Amino acid sequence: MYGLARPFLSGLDAEAAHGAALKALEVAYRTGAGALLSRRPTPLPTRAFGLTFPNPVGLAAGLDKNGAHIDALLALGFGFVEIGTVTPRPQEGNPKPRMFRLPEQSAVINRLGFNNAGVDALVRNVERARRRHGLLGINIGKNKDTPNDSAENDYLFCLERVYPVADYVTVNISSPNTAGLAELQEEQALRRLVGTLREAQERLASAHGRRVPMLVKIAPDLTGNDVEAAARVLGDLHVDGVIATNTTISRVGIEGSPLAHEAGGLSGKPLLGQATAVLRMMRTRLPESIPMIGVGGILSGADAAAKMAAGATLVQCYTGLVYRGPALIKECVEAMRRRKEAPSRGNMPPIV
Repeated sequence: MYGLARPFLSGLDAEAAHGAALKALEVAYRTGAGALLSRRPTPLPTRAFGLTFPNPVGLAAGLDKNGAHIDALLALGFGFVEIGTVTPRPQEGNPKPRMFRLPEQSAVINRLGFNNAGVDALVRNVERARRRHGLLGINIGKNKDTPNDSAENDYLFCLERVYPVADYVTVNISSPNTAGLAELQEEQALRRLVGTLREAQERLASAHGRRVPMLVKIAPDLTGNDVEAAARVLGDLHVDGVIATNTTISRVGIEGSPLAHEAGGLSGKPLLGQATAVLRMMRTRLPESIPMIGVGGILSGADAAAKMAAGATLVQCYTGLVYRGPALIKECVEAMRRRKEAPSRGNMPPIV
């Protein structure tokens, strides 16, 4: 069914196609036609962050900014869905056009800029969702007009509001589309921000009688020294998990594209090697007790298995759905099942 819809979606502006796909998915779910889009994979229960995921393949943040389509997305077969990034106050994001497809490279460039309806609207949407088929992560950020030296206030505001309704929370300090945000990954700033949020996390756990895991999402553009410093901080502060990675500002792999000059984060196939290398580096430097989610460039089951081989317990897709459709979910689950059942069988495909 996705194959029939894709030519229509490809004829739309990238952001308009994004919206149209979500609306169509919601209609299919509500009318009972969702089964035509995707067959749910056989469960592959996976433990991470103290939680049990129905399967290890999730949706990365960015597709459902406001949590308006949680049940429809879970019905596709994801083991978990991450919504957001959400900010304390609503914001429009960057000027349009701000999303571009690069089909020859199986890639997308976006500079959306945390466009969202604000955290209170997201929480209301989450409260209405049934959430029967998987777990829910909520990705939090800061408003673009909040200076970095006050960023912790925005993250605290969001953390406190989403804590009661989230299965886990992701701290997004790595989007390239909010000016200065990536500076929060520098060692001292990272220690200050995450330390403050960890203290709040423990207070909230006592207040609510349940501990909600907190993950940190990092960029693929970190140097080896950056990864070393980030791993030191995140290990010292005992975060529950790390997501590697966000989109990249690199243009390696799309040099010949007429859209290569567009500002924003690059995702899709050209990101696979870089994101997986950072995942592998971070895995070797973090304590084994901190699980990782691998994201960036997954367009096949082999790509998901490669993330697993590099140290990921779970994986997330986003751009791969644009080019492969929902069938990618089951393909990834089955590839990870095969690797889990026979981890030493054969060689993994090279990361290029």
